[in-house]
Amino acid sequence: MGTEQTADFEPADQPAQDRARVRRDLWAKIKSVTAQLPFAEDLLAAYYCAFDRQTPRHVQVALLGALAYFIMPFDFIPDIMPVLGFTDDAAILATAIQLVSSHILPDHRDAARDALARLREESESKDAAA
Repeated sequence: MGTEQTADFEPADQPAQDRARVRRDLWAKIKSVTAQLPFAEDLLAAYYCAFDRQTPRHVQVALLGALAYFIMPFDFIPDIMPVLGFTDDAAILATAIQLVSSHILPDHRDAARDALARLREESESKDAAA
């Protein structure tokens, strides 16, 4: 299983270009700020739920919207601001997760924990090598 995806987590009927952009941009941002995000596990669980073919379309749309907001280069509160930078992202994500929480399954949370552990290991390996 790769860090970015698993075979079972593919959104139904999403344009390939949109899927690729969310994957690329989300993972790049997660890799750059993993240690700073107290909501990283929820973010990744939402990602895996949004890309699960078994997830209903309206849930995928809600979660992909929240994930897209997270990766947008412009924000209501810029992400470069210490402490406050991710509060708007967290609020949008928390709202979306609350609305669709019954669709975020243990498999999504397990995949999120595994991916987060791999990302942290990669980060620690890079720090140790430096």
